[in-house]
Amino acid sequence: MSLDPALRSRIESLLGENRVVLFMKGEPTAPQCGFSAKAVRALDDVGVDYAHVDVLSDPEIREGIKAYGQWPTIPQLYIEGDLVGGSDIIEQMVQSGELYSALGQPAPDRTPPSITVTPAAASMLRDAVDNAGDGYAVLIGIDPRFNAKLQLGPVDANAIAVETDGLRVQFDLASARRANGLRIDWVDDERGRGLVVDNPNAPPKVKPLSVNEAAARVAAGTVTLIDVRPAEERMVASVASAFATLDDESLAGLEALPKDAPLAFLCHHGRRSAQAAEHFRGLGFTELYNVEGGIDAWSQQVDPSVPRY
Repeated sequence: MSLDPALRSRIESLLGENRVVLFMKGEPTAPQCGFSAKAVRALDDVGVDYAHVDVLSDPEIREGIKAYGQWPTIPQLYIEGDLVGGSDIIEQMVQSGELYSALGQPAPDRTPPSITVTPAAASMLRDAVDNAGDGYAVLIGIDPRFNAKLQLGPVDANAIAVETDGLRVQFDLASARRANGLRIDWVDDERGRGLVVDNPNAPPKVKPLSVNEAAARVAAGTVTLIDVRPAEERMVASVASAFATLDDESLAGLEALPKDAPLAFLCHHGRRSAQAAEHFRGLGFTELYNVEGGIDAWSQQVDPSVPRY
């Protein structure tokens, strides 16, 4: 595909104005494909500022950037005007430390985390490794929301690893930093039967908050109420109390708040607000609430003048 000179100029201007640019599907806060999400997580783990271009909202750039870099897929990462590659290459460079060097960041800490595997859990995991055959280890991945995933995979001599009770446990770089103090147990009780992972680094879970409690705390100024619904829904029905929104400028301001700021999320019935609260939990906020029943319950229990829809 030949590249139109005007389009080439647009791309070169984007690259010239920004040291690091990620061409992706969606926004960093809401990637629209798994590969873009992987690239965003990798860059966030490195801790570098970067510009992004949502190719879904700009079809001309979407096709043009493929021709410009002679790279057929999205996402694409550029540093100082040079193409680095897609999500797999970005992840590989994070794990090796190359991306830190390329971005002028300090070399990552590859110290293995301190973890505890109880004898019961170790026995179950050893059996699983033995049944898998030679050359396998336990792989633990911990995502930005501190959800842990355990699986078996090949032994990697270059991985960050812990040897404990006859087990080799491997981590990727980001997971190793999130795993210090991790405890793995095997239980057979009211929680069910299986492995239980306890991570002391995980932020507290989102708590439910009744509409009456939310109204009282908003009135007392002890929580910030955030209405996550779009503007057209807020025009139909809104609380009479002060509230914030997730509109572009407001979102940036909310994400910049101290991580211990109390935040309560409200939507129509409670589902979208729960998702928004989890987003802020992933950012490290520690006091988060989901208003149960949303604006519909608020109308029925707090303020009947709020229309129902």
